[in-house]
Amino acid sequence: MEDKFRMIEDSFRKLDMCLTDKQVEQFLLYYELLVKKNKVMNLTAITEFPDVVCKHFLDSGMICKVMELEGKLIDVGTGAGFPGIPLKILYPDLQVVLLDSLNKRVKFLDDVIRELGLQGIEAVHGRAEDLGKRKDYREQFNVCVSRAVAHLSSLAEYCIPFVKVGGCFVAYKSGKVEEELETADRAVCVLGGELEQKVDVVIPGTDIFRSVLRIRKVKETPGRYPRKAGVPGKEPIS
Repeated sequence: MEDKFRMIEDSFRKLDMCLTDKQVEQFLLYYELLVKKNKVMNLTAITEFPDVVCKHFLDSGMICKVMELEGKLIDVGTGAGFPGIPLKILYPDLQVVLLDSLNKRVKFLDDVIRELGLQGIEAVHGRAEDLGKRKDYREQFNVCVSRAVAHLSSLAEYCIPFVKVGGCFVAYKSGKVEEELETADRAVCVLGGELEQKVDVVIPGTDIFRSVLRIRKVKETPGRYPRKAGVPGKEPIS
């Protein structure tokens, strides 16, 4: 256990983050809960401890390369809790909402939140297209994050409606994204955003290339967006 403790500490130091003992212990417990539940429910294909630390925990923390976090954050399509739960561990004062469309995953996230003793965080069952229309969620967040694999044109429609004017949508994308950025430019603009920064990084301890995109919300999202469930994925704004 001590070796695992040191591995987490040393890994986050590569991101210039010094974790407290409590934070390291929360990451360790999160790992244990993840692999235990994964035996009966498909949460992740990545289960070996060093891989989870690098490809899930550290990867989630890569947002530190584009901004400091404060206020309210929503993680759209959180799945097993990435990046939202690691970000809550790293930034304890954040108010976090974890949004996922599968109720079984939400129940797992509720268990993780309880077992880790996290405060100011909730898991919500729903679709982004529906919650993005609701007054209690629409344009209520300083930051929206997503590691979902959807094309940026669709992802922008799922995520930007949640962000306050002046806030940011941060997308974690694999590989080089220049072409995707070009084709998504109009969608981002229509939804009220503009690309502010793109940072290309390699996750420490791996050869995995990651682009972290920071999209600033510069104006309100038109009322017709997001469109009804299923449409953004099938018919992206172009």
